[in-house]
Formats: sequence, C-alpha cells, structure tokens
Amino acid sequence: MSKREGEGCPRKKSEAAQDMSGNSSSPVIAAFKVFQHELDTKHDKYERLVKISRDVTIESKRTIFLLHRVTSVPNVEDVLKESDVKLDGVRQKIGLIAEELRGEDIYQFHRAFTPGIQEYVEAVSFQHYIRHRTLISLEEINARLVFMKAEKVDPKGSAEGAPPGAQVLTYQVTPADYLLGVADLTGELMRMCISSVGNGDIDTPFQLSQFLRQIHDGFSYIGNTGPYEVSKKLHTLRQSLGKVEDACYTLRVRGSEIPKHMLADVFSSRAAHIDADEGVA
Repeated sequence: MSKREGEGCPRKKSEAAQDMSGNSSSPVIAAFKVFQHELDTKHDKYERLVKISRDVTIESKRTIFLLHRVTSVPNVEDVLKESDVKLDGVRQKIGLIAEELRGEDIYQFHRAFTPGIQEYVEAVSFQHYIRHRTLISLEEINARLVFMKAEKVDPKGSAEGAPPGAQVLTYQVTPADYLLGVADLTGELMRMCISSVGNGDIDTPFQLSQFLRQIHDGFSYIGNTGPYEVSKKLHTLRQSLGKVEDACYTLRVRGSEIPKHMLADVFSSRAAHIDADEGVA
C-alpha cells in the first residue's frame, strides 16, 4: 500500500461518518432504526421467556420430588393435595408465557420455553398416574392452561358503562412437547418402581411394567416419523422399561428368597450393573 493510499483511508472513514450523521433523517436510516427496535424487543422477550421457563422447570422438579414420597407415606391424598397447590403455581407461571406470546408466533420463541413445558408435562402426568393409574391426554393438559387476565379499564369511562372484564388467555402444549414430557415420565416411573419395592409394595412394579410397555409400544409406532428429539428419548425409555422388567423378573423368580427390606438394595445394584454394561457397549 502506498503512502497516499494509507493517508486517504482515515479521511474517507471520517467523511462516511459525517455523511451518516448528517443523513439521520434518511428513510434508509429510519427503516434500520425500526428493525433495530424490533430485534431488541424480540431478544428481550426471548430472555424473559427463558427466565420464566427456568422457574417452571424448578417448580415442576420440586413437585416431582414431592410426588415420590407417595411410596413411603401412609396418607397419599395429603401428598397429592400439596402437589395440586404446587402445580397451580406452575400454571400461573405458564400463564406469564401465554401473556408474552399474545399476538406472537409461538415457534419463533419455542426454544426459549420448551424445557419448562416438558418438565411441567412430566410433573402433571406423574401426578395423574399416581391418582388414576392412567396416562393423561394432551387435551386434558391443555384444558387446564386457560387463564383470566384482568383488562385495563380507561379511567375516563370511554367504554360507556361496560364492566371491567377479563381477557381469556390460553396456552396450547404442542404434541412434540407432550411426547417428550411423557418420555421423561418413564424415568420417574422406574424410580417409583424401585422405591415401592423397597417399601414392601410388590404389586406396583407389575402395574408399572404393563403401563411402560404400553407407552413403549406407542412410541414404537411413531418411530422415525416424529420429531428428532422423540427418537433420541426412545433409547432412555427402553432403558427404564428394561430396569422395571428386570425388577419384576427378580420378584417373580427370587422374591421368596430375598427379604423385603433387602429388595431395594438388590435392584439398585442390578440397575447399576446394567448401566455399566450399557456404557461399555
């Protein structure tokens, strides 16, 4: 580069900066300022959704930990009532998600809150199974995600006597989030199986085994035609089913040989050996 070319670069940059500052009223600059405002608004909304999703995930996990106590407490209904209160709080946070998504394309922000929604589906389906011994449907989950938001009333009374109403907001769980939440449910059912055996409940593992087989069959019908994440979680589902079936086999074949207070330790050690073998393979 010659000396003249090197000296000319700063001058050109300063002239370009002056042109940009002098043409702030240009329609091009005005259009890009609008784009900047839209992008900033979208990024701020995305960050707010991420924070709400984290709160939903934390509270849903706490509900799941609470529900695992049903295998060791005398009154199961008290635990279920306490979980109802916790899930109501989670739904209020999902109502904040619905409010943020009002008038927006849900799939533009879906990655921000899908972990929390999946965790909520796992928690509410776990509670539903404990209470009814069935799998909750997507329609039942969505029916509970209807929220009433108070509208802001004009203090001058421009509505001419219209009473202060409430706006109805709904959130619809997507089929993919529902399937991923149900796939995570199988891991909690496997833990429930081991805990129930440790507390002397011999019937629950066989009920769980049958229920998990039905879920596995349903996921097998989906195969590779569903979302990519569903096919990834099918492997974990098979692991959970295998551990429950192994527990049922041990109960049926060696149940009379092993004292009840040692069954949980036996199953835990066998599950650890299975995990180790699968990790080596």
